[in-house]
Amino acid sequence: MNTTIRIAGIVDESIVDGPGIRLVVFAQGCPHRCKGCHNPQTHPFEGGRLVTLDDILDIVKKNPLLDGVTFSGGEPFAQAKAFALLGQRLKDLGMNIMTYTGYTYEYLLKEGSSTNGWKELLDVSDILVDGKFDIEKKNLLLPFRGSENQRIIDMNKTREQQKIVLLPL
Repeated sequence: MNTTIRIAGIVDESIVDGPGIRLVVFAQGCPHRCKGCHNPQTHPFEGGRLVTLDDILDIVKKNPLLDGVTFSGGEPFAQAKAFALLGQRLKDLGMNIMTYTGYTYEYLLKEGSSTNGWKELLDVSDILVDGKFDIEKKNLLLPFRGSENQRIIDMNKTREQQKIVLLPL
């Protein structure tokens, strides 16, 4: 059985949603509903459309220019098991995985379990942008994030050093 995932949409090539040329998968559904959100159409959990993981993998396989895939939202951790499985299959193709979340890394670690799939999604993520968008801290000059409270975490170095390591940009 091929797992499905509810998405708001896909951008085939982006240079603003992470380093390099990236395919961006926008998760449908978000519990955070941040004031001033860039993607408010992704908030309803019943919106968007269902696609199979194979559908997304086929798009990736057809584009040799891609450096990686970004999971944005909505909130990817609301469908963590499916996104983790997709992430693992993309990593098997050599893709770098960047994941956006309104949760903090610390919260995801504390509340993550095999039931919700949060740890699995963290494990396949090479880069994590964490924290809710805060309109009071909005800064259009920041690379790959919308507000100054959000962090860009190098997940590979964070796992290796057992402490949060920010991606130098």
